[in-house]
Amino acid sequence: MDVKRYIPNFVTLLNMFCGCIAVVFAINNNFVLAAFFVFLGIFFDFFDGLLARKLNVQSELGVQLDSLADMITSGLVPGIIMFKLISLVSEQIDLANLSEEWNTFFNWSGFKLAPLALVGLLVTLASGYRLAKFNIDEDQQSYFKGLPTPANTLLIISLPLIIEFQNSDFINAVILNKWFLIGLALFSCYMLNSNIKLFALKFKNYSFKGNAIRYIFMLLSVVSLIIFQFVGIPLIILLYILLSLLNKKH
Repeated sequence: MDVKRYIPNFVTLLNMFCGCIAVVFAINNNFVLAAFFVFLGIFFDFFDGLLARKLNVQSELGVQLDSLADMITSGLVPGIIMFKLISLVSEQIDLANLSEEWNTFFNWSGFKLAPLALVGLLVTLASGYRLAKFNIDEDQQSYFKGLPTPANTLLIISLPLIIEFQNSDFINAVILNKWFLIGLALFSCYMLNSNIKLFALKFKNYSFKGNAIRYIFMLLSVVSLIIFQFVGIPLIILLYILLSLLNKKH
């Protein structure tokens, strides 16, 4: 039996496992540990394809398994986190102003649900649609159409990390605004399935001339994280989009 052909799929399953754990923590409002397992899952997601290429064991099974794992780690988790954030913000406003119609809660067998928070789950639907399109699109080899699901997930999970670790009153006020959260959820849904071409971080060689945009992005990303910490994550995603728009060659 050729064991090496199972190695990339095992790594993909580790990504899926991390996503499942992240779901459990996200449901229980432990966004920090949810984010940790998402980061770990994305790490495995990066290396499964790399291992498959290095070991020369690419397969259709691996492609489909990778999308299923991404659907959990980079599709379900960010949708749940956005749903929970909008729910928590809506609950705070509801307690302050019980007459506000938009924040009326449904109570089903003791479970309170803010209907507006369901907008957050659109992120999961948009992620699933994007992953399905990606599987049948043969053009996306050296570039992506729309924002990749892992990048979108990093954008969303950065929000509770910013609140938890950076504790800026101004930034917290922005993030903990239901209309900001709803707008971000809709923006991410659009970006996931847009036709905007975004460069891929795949190196055919390591020369600066052919990969200038990638090296510049990586350098600015490191600088952004050092200076802005977790706030740097959404800045990096915006930088990624802007550089891609400015870049004529993908």
